[in-house]
Amino acid sequence: MADYDPDNIFAKILRGDLPSHTIYEDESVVAIMDAMPQADGHALVIPRAPSRNLLDMDEATIAPLFAAVQTVARGVKTALGADGVTITQFNEAPAGQSVFHAHVHVIPRWTDVPLKPHTGKMEAPEALAALAEKIRVALAAD
Repeated sequence: MADYDPDNIFAKILRGDLPSHTIYEDESVVAIMDAMPQADGHALVIPRAPSRNLLDMDEATIAPLFAAVQTVARGVKTALGADGVTITQFNEAPAGQSVFHAHVHVIPRWTDVPLKPHTGKMEAPEALAALAEKIRVALAAD
């Protein structure tokens, strides 16, 4: 397995070097809006600990990461009135990983609404900010 790159985009976001729309954070994770969402409300839960992916993640990082994934998934589903939530996590390029800092996708789903393709097109910051605010409100109410 390749080494962890401390200059990957999520490491830069965690350091505050790049902006993001944060919806949740604690001592172990930060959850942000995906800038290239496959559905409205697509969020990413990112462990603060530097890990390339699940395969090299320290065991002590896994439990708080997935506890946060559950919290964020509940908030996203409630805030957006989704019918369900898809949770995905990719490990290495052949499996679909494109940013090599561990992260989990939380994607709200609605019956008969297909996912948008992952084209690399960035969502408008105003749209992400509005969705992030809805989700933060739902998380605060829990």
